[in-house]
Amino acid sequence: MSAEIINGRAISDELLMGLKAQIENLRTQHHVTPCLAVVLVGERPDSLSYVTNKDRVAQQIGMASRPVKLPSTATQDEILRAVQELNADIKVHGILVQMPLPSHVDAETVMAAIDPAKDVDGFHDVNVGKLHKGKKDGFTPCTPMGCMVLLHRVLPNLKGKRAVVIGRSNIVGKPMAYLLQEANATVTLAHSGTHDLASVVAEHDIVIAAIGKPEFVKANFIKPKDAIIIDVGINRIERDGKPKLVGDVDFAAVSEKAAFITPVPGGVGPMTIWGLMDNTVKAACAAHNITRAR
Repeated sequence: MSAEIINGRAISDELLMGLKAQIENLRTQHHVTPCLAVVLVGERPDSLSYVTNKDRVAQQIGMASRPVKLPSTATQDEILRAVQELNADIKVHGILVQMPLPSHVDAETVMAAIDPAKDVDGFHDVNVGKLHKGKKDGFTPCTPMGCMVLLHRVLPNLKGKRAVVIGRSNIVGKPMAYLLQEANATVTLAHSGTHDLASVVAEHDIVIAAIGKPEFVKANFIKPKDAIIIDVGINRIERDGKPKLVGDVDFAAVSEKAAFITPVPGGVGPMTIWGLMDNTVKAACAAHNITRAR
């Protein structure tokens, strides 16, 4: 019996339509148009693709988009100056600096320069602290935020469920583990140093794969019949002489054993973009003291 596919693209489209209605209401009732600024340094094809996709989605839902493109030779001071200009612009509500940055730039310094009230990626230390204190006025990182929505679509109540997060990054793994705990799941944060990882993962009802290794999670990692698999990985490999996008989960094998699974592409990726747009609307409402409609 094959796992049921969790269609992140369809769920994202549904949620984006809800955001579109909220944005239209902000424009007509409050004369506010949420604006997302994306800073792109250099011309990496993957980064350019991500930025183009974010800009396309923003325009589709009526959000203003402000691309800021800098050459790969831009100095750290030049990048910081661009961020400070966006911080000061009252028409800009959300700021995202596309990663990775060139090697001569300290990414932590750049991220710290973003106004926390415009940090719609949720990476600033202020927003990380708010997340871990359970405060609702900060921003949750977009990928974990999207993963939680996908989980709740197939399992509304996570209380008592055992969840494992494979990967301990600040961007996905750690905030994901926190959100699962807040939803009353019992959480294991596993990583490269976990002894007998496959056996550990196989004890859990929910598996969040965010380790950054193509098709790392095999069928023997999975609890039979009722496991829910959320695959955060995006890996470009070559197969049969052709480029292919795969996740951190061996989809073909694992989908024969699990109950639910997200595909790559079309699973977590679209939900991450929804999360970014949702955070930007939240930022716009906060900036103008508007009670957000739901």
